[in-house]
Amino acid sequence: MIIAIDGPSAAGKGTLSRRIASEYGFHHLDTGLTYRATAKALLDAGLPLDDEGIAARTAQALDLADLDRSVLARHEIGEAASKVAVMPAVRRALVEAQRAFSQKEPGTVLDGRDIGTVVCPDAAVKLYVTAAPEIRAQRRYDEILAGGGKADFGAIFEDVKRRDDRDMGRADSPLKPAEDAHLLDTSEMDIEAAFRAAKSIIDAALSRHA
Repeated sequence: MIIAIDGPSAAGKGTLSRRIASEYGFHHLDTGLTYRATAKALLDAGLPLDDEGIAARTAQALDLADLDRSVLARHEIGEAASKVAVMPAVRRALVEAQRAFSQKEPGTVLDGRDIGTVVCPDAAVKLYVTAAPEIRAQRRYDEILAGGGKADFGAIFEDVKRRDDRDMGRADSPLKPAEDAHLLDTSEMDIEAAFRAAKSIIDAALSRHA
């Protein structure tokens, strides 16, 4: 049983994915962390971020069981990840690793940008989680303040729009809903409402697969 969850940044798909995996006892993978982990490995080893061959070999050597979200969330790692994530050889290496992960029993939840379209096109359930850009920017702004940091809402809003343009406009595996994905707009939803909506979709799929 594979559940594919795609969508833009700060739409709530990560929180929702972890909640779903916990509910059903499935393995969870935030595929965005695999790109960040590749970038961190390059930075730690003092290797260049613009050599596709080195980056691809680094991606192939990753251990997906050793992804520390708190470390990989750092801003400088995200900036480095955006450079390696556009390399086709890196994407191929990580997609292969993500597909292998998706086969774990009894089931898996993978979230990212191209799970339902590229990584697991045959997933039993595909969700596309989105929200209005200004809502997503506000969530990120509130999250930073809640963590004791300082933030500029205007800068965050522009960053959200830039990431959307980059993710949706790239030639290799652009961000878009799979044709058979269920659209979940969380603009007016809290996590509980989003979880209930997702659970009803998943439960229906499970009953069909029983």
